[in-house]
Amino acid sequence: MAITDWPEGERPREKLLARGAAALSDAELLAIFLRTGVTGKSAVDLARDLITKFGSLTSLFAASEAEFCEMLGMGQAKFVQLQAVLEMSRRALSEELKRGDALNSPKVVRNYLQLLLGGRPQEVFLVLFLDTQHRVITAEELFHGTLSQTSVYPREVVKRALAVNAAAVILAHNHPSGVAEPSQADRLLTDALKQALGLVDVRVLDHFVIGAGQTISFAERGLL
Repeated sequence: MAITDWPEGERPREKLLARGAAALSDAELLAIFLRTGVTGKSAVDLARDLITKFGSLTSLFAASEAEFCEMLGMGQAKFVQLQAVLEMSRRALSEELKRGDALNSPKVVRNYLQLLLGGRPQEVFLVLFLDTQHRVITAEELFHGTLSQTSVYPREVVKRALAVNAAAVILAHNHPSGVAEPSQADRLLTDALKQALGLVDVRVLDHFVIGAGQTISFAERGLL
């Protein structure tokens, strides 16, 4: 059955207009982006197939062009549109972070990091460099590793902090396994970075570990 044949209150677009985007499921939101289905499948059916195939929206967003285009009804045009939407979301969140105090915007920080690092196939270590008002000066991916580990050099982090005149930092890295629970190695690395940055008066405000749809904060866990 085509979406146009559904009761009006169940159609994704009408539902969004009446109740807001938060009322829609992942599949319904994705269906609005897809706009149309394929023979025998509505846009919602197609959206459900995509989420089932990739496991989550986060993994779908991180899919390569080849992986995305393997799916029935998907092509380069849709892939390009999706990447444009994601990049606009990242830039909007980045602008919001740069305008205000990062510590007072934990949800924005989490959303930004999840969009940037969630679903990546290899470990990425990122640092948000902050000024004295905790506004973001810049966000930089400093180290990239394998599927299981990344080599992070405290000296390089200190060097970049001094170069951009940062007063504080927020650390972040992803776990390609999808499990966001901090490892013992993560804790040791955080301690080493705190010591190194402390020598030049730069505070470590938090360290986020990004998993599949989950973000864990060291500060909230009392690990700092």
